[in-house]
Amino acid sequence: MDEPRLSTLPTARVLIARLALALALASSMALAGPAAFAADAADAVGATDASGVEALQPGLAGQVRQLALAGSRRAPAGVSRVEVSLGQLDPRLRLAPCQRIEPYLPAGTVLWGKTRIGLRCTQGPSAWNVFLPIRVGVFGQAWVALAALPAGSVIAAGDLTQAEVNLAEEPSLAITDTRLALGRTLARALGAGQALRQSDLKARQWFAAGDEVRLLASGSGFSVSGSGQALNHGLEGQPVRVRIESGRVVVGMPVGERQVELPL
Repeated sequence: MDEPRLSTLPTARVLIARLALALALASSMALAGPAAFAADAADAVGATDASGVEALQPGLAGQVRQLALAGSRRAPAGVSRVEVSLGQLDPRLRLAPCQRIEPYLPAGTVLWGKTRIGLRCTQGPSAWNVFLPIRVGVFGQAWVALAALPAGSVIAAGDLTQAEVNLAEEPSLAITDTRLALGRTLARALGAGQALRQSDLKARQWFAAGDEVRLLASGSGFSVSGSGQALNHGLEGQPVRVRIESGRVVVGMPVGERQVELPL
């Protein structure tokens, strides 16, 4: 058998270089913490799946759900049920082993719709902190379109029916009181069974620029009123400027037909 030529065999220097590269890659993967990926993990939304969380610590998924449910007790009256769906951590995360993981609510967290819960390692060789995306569904009775309604429709009582909807599905509040909807004009089309929300309604105009309006201010045990001239249209939800008799200009919120409420 012919002996292999030296030119076809890797030199000792090449072997050492390859070994060093492999060790460096393995070390970087083992030691990589959440710092490089924390921002991405906060935005990653996966399917409803607790397996990724359970792999970190048995029972952790249940703890997360209980924390979210407990924090959702401030939901508005009339809520029939609350559902919590867990997302998935960013698959690029390489977390150090941890004997105890604690779920917590980050400051300012609102447990409504798409949100997140923090997970931090409190007992392990390396401390870490990541955010788990979750969805909190808050279900209750609200008014939905009985049939498809085009944009520009003026809502009548026969256009709506009550149904259970996910109140937290969109940022805009669902309409639960028909008095807030009847006679209003749709700003966008609604499909049959779709919940009617505040953002679907065109803002009401309570008065026009130049109209004389009544000014109202109230507090604990007292109320005062006056009048003035509106300097711009009184649109629902938008501040309006009013010139009073002395010539001074005040700013308030339109609250009804030719009525402006002033802050104290």
